[in-house]
Amino acid sequence: MLIDVHCHLDHHFYKDDLDKVIENARKAGVVRIITSGIDWNTNNIALSLSDKYDIVKAALGRYPEDALDREGYYEHNPHAKRTFVDEDVDFMRKNKDRFVAIGECGLDLFNGKDLAAQIPVFKKLVELSIELKKPIIIHSRKAEREVLQILLGYKGRLDPDKVILHCFSGRKSLIKQAIDEGYNFSIPCNIKRAEHFQGIVSNSPLKKILTETDAPYLSPYKNPDGSFNRNEPAFVSETIKVIADIKGMTEEDCKNQIFMNYQRIFDS
Repeated sequence: MLIDVHCHLDHHFYKDDLDKVIENARKAGVVRIITSGIDWNTNNIALSLSDKYDIVKAALGRYPEDALDREGYYEHNPHAKRTFVDEDVDFMRKNKDRFVAIGECGLDLFNGKDLAAQIPVFKKLVELSIELKKPIIIHSRKAEREVLQILLGYKGRLDPDKVILHCFSGRKSLIKQAIDEGYNFSIPCNIKRAEHFQGIVSNSPLKKILTETDAPYLSPYKNPDGSFNRNEPAFVSETIKVIADIKGMTEEDCKNQIFMNYQRIFDS
C-alpha cells in the first residue's frame, strides 16, 4: 500500500524503460503514483500517462517560469509550448475530472528570482484549487516564508488539509508554523541521509505526512563516486523504513497510515 504523491514520469531519464519503472513500482507494493506537470507539455503528458497506467494519477501545474529558464528547461526542450497562465487554468478546468491535484506550483528563489512575476501565477493556482476543491502540491525552494505568507492570505477559504508542502526545506520556525496551520508534508526518499526531513517527521503528526520521490531526483541511494543516481517510485519503500523507525512503529502500520492519509486528502 505504498504511495508516491509527487514525481515526474515525463522526464527523459525514463524515455527508454518507463514500463519497467512502473512494473518495479508494482512489485514494491506501490498502489498510487502522482506524476506532476510543470508546464503545458508535461501537463498533457501527465494526463496521457494516467490514461495508460492504472496506478498513475495526474497532477497539473505551472512551475515558476523564470526558474525553468534558469534551469535550462526550455533550452533542452525547444519544442515546449510556452503559454499564459490563464490558458493553463482554462485547460485545467476543462480537464478537471482527469486529474487529482493542482501542482507542481509555487515559488522558487533558488533558480528563479522574479517574485513579482511568480506570485500572481501561484495565487491563480491556489484559487483554482479552492474552486475545484482539489489538493495543491506546492514547491517552495528558498521561498518557504513567502509561500506560507501567501497561503495564510487564503485562510478560511483554502482547506489546510488540501495543502501538500513538497520537499519543504524551511527553518524550524516555518515548519512549526506549517504544522500549526494543519498543512501536510510530503517526504522524499533522501530522508535516509537528510536530517532536515527526519526532523519534520519527528515533529509532525503522522496523519499529516505523505511519501514522495520527486523522481528522477532525490534518490535514497548514492553512487560510489557521488554521481547522480536515478530515483523511481519503487524506492518510496526506503522512506517508509525511516519514517517507521522515527515514529517507533512497524513498517506495515506506517504504510497503512500514510495510505489512509492519501485517501483522506486525494479521494475525499
